Amino acid sequence: MRILISACLLGARCRYDGASKPQPWIAALAERHTLVPVCPEQLGGLPTPRPPAERRGDRVLTRDGGDVTAQYRRGAEEALHLCRLLGCEAALLKERSPSCGSGSVYDGTFTGTLTAGDGVTAELLRAQGIPVYGESRAAELADHI
Repeated sequence: MRILISACLLGARCRYDGASKPQPWIAALAERHTLVPVCPEQLGGLPTPRPPAERRGDRVLTRDGGDVTAQYRRGAEEALHLCRLLGCEAALLKERSPSCGSGSVYDGTFTGTLTAGDGVTAELLRAQGIPVYGESRAAELADHI
């Protein structure tokens, strides 16, 4: 199975702070499936590192008030394009991210407060019928494939 995956989970230093969030279980997943890495923020034209951003309603704003919604939407569209082009059947994305978050994201106050919802990319993929999982649900994804 082909799985679209947040590149930061594979160890790519593409997060807003220039870091990654590699997961030890990724190697086992990669042995059984084809992983297609994406960073929607970079695909949308944002640099790395970049100012922290959070979702506030339908907008994505940086801590200093900059509106990066257009870049996040462009990145989501590009991630969807790659998902379709390469035949990905599911997505495994970084939790709480304004792009990749699945089920909960930071609320836009930059206080570490979570709220129910999805990141821009996760929301678009789901709307197109692609199952989306956060990294804490990787075992659940493995059970379905």
